[in-house]
Amino acid sequence: MTREALVSLACEAMTRAYTPYSHFQVGAALLTKAGKVYQGCNIENAAYTPTNCAERTAFFRAVYEGERDFAAIAVVGGLNGVVKGYAAPCGVCRQVMREFCGEDFLIHLWDGREYRTLTLGELLPLGFTGADMIP
Repeated sequence: MTREALVSLACEAMTRAYTPYSHFQVGAALLTKAGKVYQGCNIENAAYTPTNCAERTAFFRAVYEGERDFAAIAVVGGLNGVVKGYAAPCGVCRQVMREFCGEDFLIHLWDGREYRTLTLGELLPLGFTGADMIP
């Protein structure tokens, strides 16, 4: 699947976001190594802390379905449904990605005009993994 097609699916997912407080909608499209795509959107809560990001929504849906091997994710975001600026994953989402993905996992961002692709290793250097918990 092309980066552009994955970003298009992330834009579609953005329209499903539940953001009555910030109005900042985020969509994600997670590509498995087998070629299946799982979409996710951010879901806000009045208390903010229980809010779930689009990236984690996509990962949790995929993991629930039994997926464990991922190739890439596209993430877009903006106010009131208009993509604006790069919406890079937050630290918690980066850590969730690191749980399931290696440093070469691709993160595609789109600011409404230009694409930017980074690896998870670039976004989360020295990421904490299960191997760090083994004595």
